[in-house]
Amino acid sequence: MCKTEQAMGFGSSSKRWLSEGYKKVVSGLVNPKHKRFAILEDHPVGRDHAQAAVESQQNLKDNIKAIKKEFKIYRWNPDLPSQKPFLKSYFIDLTTCGPMVLDALQKIKAEDDSSLSYRRSCREGICGSCAMNIDGTNTVACLKPIDTNTSKATYITPLPHMYVIKDLVVDLTNFYQQYKSIEPWLKTKKPPPGGKEYLQTPSDRKKLDGLYECILCACCSTCPSYWWNPEEFDGPAALLHAHRWISDR
Repeated sequence: MCKTEQAMGFGSSSKRWLSEGYKKVVSGLVNPKHKRFAILEDHPVGRDHAQAAVESQQNLKDNIKAIKKEFKIYRWNPDLPSQKPFLKSYFIDLTTCGPMVLDALQKIKAEDDSSLSYRRSCREGICGSCAMNIDGTNTVACLKPIDTNTSKATYITPLPHMYVIKDLVVDLTNFYQQYKSIEPWLKTKKPPPGGKEYLQTPSDRKKLDGLYECILCACCSTCPSYWWNPEEFDGPAALLHAHRWISDR
């Protein structure tokens, strides 16, 4: 045994243990003729380390237990009008899933049920496409962390104040029509000074704080009047944006 091996604690018993583990775990990963890592042929300590690393990784995989989380998702298909809406359960292994609810939906659609319908786009909380009701709260799925408490299910349903097209997809026609009705763009009555551009002071810009952040996700959940009369009342999002453009002078 070389001094390097002695310094690193590789005694004869350790080498036997690694060799036996190597035979059991990595025999299929190395050259069966030479029974060693060919690339480390001239580096016995490195070869021993490689054997130990492979065995350690395998032990880690064996010890990781799947963490199953139940998701109850609203399902309704307009092509099956005789079938009433229902909640369908899906069980996801959280150790192989991203941290957000949208990650779980993506995993379900890719691996379990490709018929599941929902909207998604930016995955960054910018577009508002993945708006839905999660555990009783209207939110965007890409910014909603998965509740890792596996003793209870996560409930995912469409936005409650919208007509459902299919599954988690709702009809936003009226919502966008209301937004269009406020004419969300700048209007001027006279050309800018000097004929080039309108300058905005820091104080004018500050007036827009709290207004421009709305991403039109339709998650507004604080206005019963809008729920009851969406055809007559423009609702919080449209009115907020109207105020935003009025304030931007």
